[in-house]
Amino acid sequence: MDYTVDEVMSFIEEEDVKFIRLAFRDAFGVQKNISIMPGEVKKAFVNGAPINARVIAGFEDCPYASLYLKPDPDTMAILPWRPDSGKVLRMFCDVYTPEGEIYQADTRAILKRAIRAAQDKGIEFRFGAETEFYLFLKDNEGNPTRIPYDQAGYMDIAPLDKCENVRREITLTIEKMGLTPERSHHERGPGQNEIDFHYAKPLKAADQMTTFKMTVSTVADRYGLVADFSPMPLPEKPGNGYHLNLYAVDAEGNDVVRYAAAGILEQIRDITIFLNPTDASYARLGNSSAPDRVNWSGAGESELVYVEEYQGKTRVELRSPDASGNPYLVYALLIYAGLSGIERRLTLPEEMAEDASFLPASRKEAGKLAGRSAFVKGIVPEGILRKYTAK
Repeated sequence: MDYTVDEVMSFIEEEDVKFIRLAFRDAFGVQKNISIMPGEVKKAFVNGAPINARVIAGFEDCPYASLYLKPDPDTMAILPWRPDSGKVLRMFCDVYTPEGEIYQADTRAILKRAIRAAQDKGIEFRFGAETEFYLFLKDNEGNPTRIPYDQAGYMDIAPLDKCENVRREITLTIEKMGLTPERSHHERGPGQNEIDFHYAKPLKAADQMTTFKMTVSTVADRYGLVADFSPMPLPEKPGNGYHLNLYAVDAEGNDVVRYAAAGILEQIRDITIFLNPTDASYARLGNSSAPDRVNWSGAGESELVYVEEYQGKTRVELRSPDASGNPYLVYALLIYAGLSGIERRLTLPEEMAEDASFLPASRKEAGKLAGRSAFVKGIVPEGILRKYTAK
């Protein structure tokens, strides 16, 4: 929903909100926050709330000792698991310098620049996400184990599927927070789940993913479980993917997503470190049905990009990312890569070409490719690039 500052202020007073979380993210997309009291909110909207910049991953090179968080009123949401009396409200923030300028290394700002670049060319992008995670038991001291919550398989139902109630509560909770889940089911691995989202505009989609991971972890903890989004939680079992569905139209409403897909394939090796930023990411690629080659098809098996034609519309699904990536950076890079394909009317290569190149086989290889890529350097600030490409 679209809220004004005045509407937020009225909501805080009328709904007995006592704490306001100002949320932002580091270079890797890890959510951070500070809490302020209702009397400080107006000041935060006008001047921002200060944070110690140089202790945040990706902000170490910041020339300022302090940066300032200014909340985005459109992202207002009550945390449903907190008490009804003395509610807790959360808003995502943009990061500003002491001079009142947007801090260019803030990844939410990077995504906003990408969205503007697309708008300037008359292109609208939307993203839908299919996110997988495992649910594990905790031991008697409350520490995470690697014991799955159940032994169910793909799309099983209760009683084999013990995760059903947890998924239901996650879905209902994120709906209360303004998110738009579409489907949920048990995945192939023991204790593995998937929850999918409708297409959304890029900024909302990135904010949704940040909210989703926090909510899943919180609800799992309430059940005495731990949620694990990592790429390969269990050896020899299916990894966790973060499949992204892309939609792109031009100013006349023409479907241009196939051109965008061709542009993404052209740049995918250079941007893989941002889609798959951990060492474990590369254990997943090529395992089970996860892709490891730069290819596409309409088969829906192990290709990198799945292209589906259905009822006159094209759906493009990118299957390599995992949820350890920063969604703001991921969407920004995909928008720029997609734009490069659209501008040149780039056609997809031969379907499942036998000579298709491989995705990077390690974080080290992916980092080297990104570090020498003119495409990446034109988008990702030096300090953030250095964080991703460090050995």
